[in-house]
Amino acid sequence: MDILLSLSSLFLLSPVILIVSILIKLKLGSPVLFTQQRPGYKEKLFTLYKFRTMTNQRDTEGKLLPDETRLTKFGRFLRSTSLDELPELFNVLKGEMSFVGPRPLLQEYLPLYSKEQRRRHEVKPGITGWAQINGRNNINWKNKFELDIWYVKHISFILDIKILWLTFWKVIRREGIAQEGRATMEKFTGTEG
Repeated sequence: MDILLSLSSLFLLSPVILIVSILIKLKLGSPVLFTQQRPGYKEKLFTLYKFRTMTNQRDTEGKLLPDETRLTKFGRFLRSTSLDELPELFNVLKGEMSFVGPRPLLQEYLPLYSKEQRRRHEVKPGITGWAQINGRNNINWKNKFELDIWYVKHISFILDIKILWLTFWKVIRREGIAQEGRATMEKFTGTEG
């Protein structure tokens, strides 16, 4: 199902993907894609693909400037419309991700998870998920993990269809894109539970 959906989505959205790629190249330069190693199913690492939304601006010591400074107006637009997520269709096609599942988080968080939080890796990560339609980046880490684990325990085809449908409406209404006053979600530092 994921492979059929990702193939048809890539075909239908290829003009959009091409236009966004050209605009990123013109506005942000190369590379057009942001790639990063993320843990997926059973914590196996894979390369996540997203459209780039930030510049590579650095301070005098060569360190990247804060996300808030590097995130451009165009990058904010890509994130608010979820267009930056389109390259993840290739991850779905490769079998590394699903359309629905817990979002793939940073590799550095793996040692910080509790036993219960690790359960999020019992299923493939998704482009969207239960946590995304219940607050996206506008909820705290504790709630995000609780929602991810609830999904793992209740996974079903009907639930996936419901999540996909609600995701469509969340994206149209641009809800829960970021926490108040932040360009990106605050770092996870570990929680009890």
